[in-house]
Amino acid sequence: GAVNWSLMVGVILLVLGFESSNALASAYGVAVTGTMLMTTILVSAVMLLLWKWPPILAVPVLVCCLLVDGLYFAANVPKIIQGGAFPVLAGIVLFVLMTTWKRGKQLLVERLDEGGLPLPIFIGSIRVQPPHRVQGTAVFLTARPDAVPHALLHNLLHNQVLHEQVVLLTVVYEDIPRVPAARRFEVDSYGEGFFRVILHFGFTDEPDVPEALKLCHLDDLDFSPMRTTYFLSRETVIASRIKGMARWREGLFAFMLKNANGNLRFFKLPVNRVIELGTQVEM
Repeated sequence: GAVNWSLMVGVILLVLGFESSNALASAYGVAVTGTMLMTTILVSAVMLLLWKWPPILAVPVLVCCLLVDGLYFAANVPKIIQGGAFPVLAGIVLFVLMTTWKRGKQLLVERLDEGGLPLPIFIGSIRVQPPHRVQGTAVFLTARPDAVPHALLHNLLHNQVLHEQVVLLTVVYEDIPRVPAARRFEVDSYGEGFFRVILHFGFTDEPDVPEALKLCHLDDLDFSPMRTTYFLSRETVIASRIKGMARWREGLFAFMLKNANGNLRFFKLPVNRVIELGTQVEM
């Protein structure tokens, strides 16, 4: 497919760019020994900070490994100017992209939480001033099941209606390959037609949300395809002078977020049953 063609084009461009097998060998040596060194450093952090190994046991082992890997990498340092700069630059670029994405998502959640509304307060206001309710089930995907999704607020603000059944759906990934069907979902009822549903998936599971929701066999919930509408929030990031990241990183994150795959395809939502509501967020 497209991935294989991209790999082929990338390999051809690399071969043409290096021009010689010696330059390719230099890049390979720097990449392999650099990977070995970074792996050892990461293992050191895991052993000491996560596994809580006693330093008297961990340090001697780690020093030996770091010494060997460090010598291998040091022997390849002169090759950086002979073609080995490519893996170093590629690593720096990937590091910047990954850290920018991680930090940007953290800031995005913080900005959204600043204007968030606690769910109990919202449901209380619904009891006092009930809006017009329409037939069907509205599923709002949200990472915060205890707060009102922005898509729900925008839908109520602009359309002045709520569905009979409102489901706040959160997808959680467990540190196991697969989650059994019996443990797939959790359901809580808040009253006034509001429900919280948490779906659990393993890291090798295919996150098919419509199929998973069929497991929720409750009389009060109807997830039939023609009665269920999925509401998604799409955030548009605007770079600003608010303290957070550098302006160029905010612009980079905005570009990455704009081109990222949305939840529609990832969760296999039916295209003709999805409504996206946008929100502008200043970073």
